[in-house]
Amino acid sequence: MGTEIKLKGDKVIAQIPSIKDKALRINLNENIYGTFAEIGAGQETVRHFFRSGGSSGTIAKAMSAYDKDFSDAVYGTESDGRYVTENRLKKMLTFEGELIEERLSREKHPNKLFFSYANTVATIDFAKQFKGHGWVGIRYQIEPDEAYNEIILHIRFKETDARLQQETLGILGVNLIYGAFYTYNDPKKLLRHLYDHLDKDQLEIDTINFSGPRFADVDNRLMSLQLVKNGMTDAVMFNPEGKNILPAAILYKKNLLAFRGSFRPVTNVNVDMYRKSLKMFLEENKVEKENTLVVFEITLSNLRSDGEIDERDFMDRAELLCSLGQTVMISNFQEYYKVVEYFSNYTKARMGLAMGVNNLVDIFDEKYYRHLSGGILEAFGKLFYRDMKVFLYPMLGENGEIITSENLKVHPRMKELYKFFKFNGKVVDIVDYNPDILNVFSREVLKMIGQGKPGWEPMLPSGVAEIIKEHHLFGYHPEKQLEQN
Repeated sequence: MGTEIKLKGDKVIAQIPSIKDKALRINLNENIYGTFAEIGAGQETVRHFFRSGGSSGTIAKAMSAYDKDFSDAVYGTESDGRYVTENRLKKMLTFEGELIEERLSREKHPNKLFFSYANTVATIDFAKQFKGHGWVGIRYQIEPDEAYNEIILHIRFKETDARLQQETLGILGVNLIYGAFYTYNDPKKLLRHLYDHLDKDQLEIDTINFSGPRFADVDNRLMSLQLVKNGMTDAVMFNPEGKNILPAAILYKKNLLAFRGSFRPVTNVNVDMYRKSLKMFLEENKVEKENTLVVFEITLSNLRSDGEIDERDFMDRAELLCSLGQTVMISNFQEYYKVVEYFSNYTKARMGLAMGVNNLVDIFDEKYYRHLSGGILEAFGKLFYRDMKVFLYPMLGENGEIITSENLKVHPRMKELYKFFKFNGKVVDIVDYNPDILNVFSREVLKMIGQGKPGWEPMLPSGVAEIIKEHHLFGYHPEKQLEQN
C-alpha cells in the first residue's frame, strides 16, 4: 500500500461521521445508557441505534405510546388537549428520566450517564395542507453524580412526504444525541451539526433552549440568533422577559402591529411612533386590545456592520427592547412584504406596519424587487393584499418642512402606484406626533455615545440612558464622558 496522495491546492475537509458511526460511538460507550420515547413518526431515532450494533449497552427501553389514552396514562393529560407541545415533551423527558433512576440502582451502575431522548411530532397530513412540526429533546448527564442538562428544540418539516419526514427526524435525533454528548462544550457547533447529513430544505429549527449545569453560561437568545444567522429559520422571537418563544404560538390569530428599525438605541421617536400608531391601530375595526400583539423587529441586514453580525450589539438592542416590555423578533427579511407574508402564515387578522417616511419611500424603490418575476407589483400584492395598513410617522425635510404622506416624493414612475395605495387608505399619517423630537436620529445618538459627547440622554425614553450607562451598551465608557467634560 502506498501513502495517501496529497495534491497541491488540496483543502482540509472536516470529517463528519456518518449517522451509523455516530450511533455506534454512543452504543460502544459503556457508560451512556438511556431511554427513547418517540410519538408521532414511528421510532425513527432509536432505529439507528438498534441497527448500528452494540445497542444493548445503550438502550434501556424504547417506547412509542401512540394511542392518546395510553399516552395520557403514562404521561398525564394536557389541559389544552394537544399532544405536540413543549409541555408534553418536557413531561416525557422528565418521566422517562426519573424512571431510569428509579429502576436502576446507582450502587450497581456507579459510572452510568443516564439520558432520556424524546420527540412528539405531527408529520404531514393526508391532504398535504399542513407540513407538520414537532418538539425534540434530550435530558442527560455528563457526570454520573451531576444534575441533568436539557436541550429542547422545535422543528418544522419542509418535505411533502411522511416517510421522508420520518427519516429526517431520525437523522436529526441521532445528531442531537451525539452533539449533546460530544460537543456540549461548544453549543454553536452543536447547533450547526444538527444538520449533518440533512439539508435546510428538509427541516427548519425555529426555537432552541439549553439548560442545566453544562449550559449555565449559555444565553439562549444568542443561540436563537445563530438559528437565523445559519439560515436554519427565517425569524426568532423573545418575550419581554428575554426568553425564546415559539413564533407560531405567540402570533396565532393575533392582530399584529410591527415596527422595524435598527433601535441602536431606542429613541423618543421610536416610542412616540409606537404609542401613537398603537392608539390608531386599536381604533381600527375588529381590533381588540386583548388580541393585539406589538412586535419590534430587527432584521439581520441591520445587524451586519462590516458584513459580520455583531452579536454583542444585537444583545444590547434585544435587552433594551425587552426591558421596555416589548416582544422582539429577529428576522432574515430584508423586504417588508416578506415580514407580512411570514405573519400571514400564523394569522389572518388585521395587520399594521409603523414606519417613518424614509422607510416608505424606500419601499417604493424598484431596485429591491428585481429578483421577483412580478417585480414591485408582486411585492405590493403580497404587502397590501390583505387588511394591512401603514402608519406613517412624519419626517423633517432639508428646509425644516414636515414631510407626510401628502407631500413625500417617490420615484416619478411609482407616483401613480403610490397614489393608488394612499387613495385606498392603505397609508395613513400619524397626525398626533410630537414635533419637538423630529430632529432625533438613532445614528446621531449612537455617535454621541461612542465619542463620549454629552447631551444624548434626553433624546431617549426615560430609563433607557440609565440602562445604557449601567451595562455599558453601545460602546458607552464613563472614562470617555469624563474626558469630554
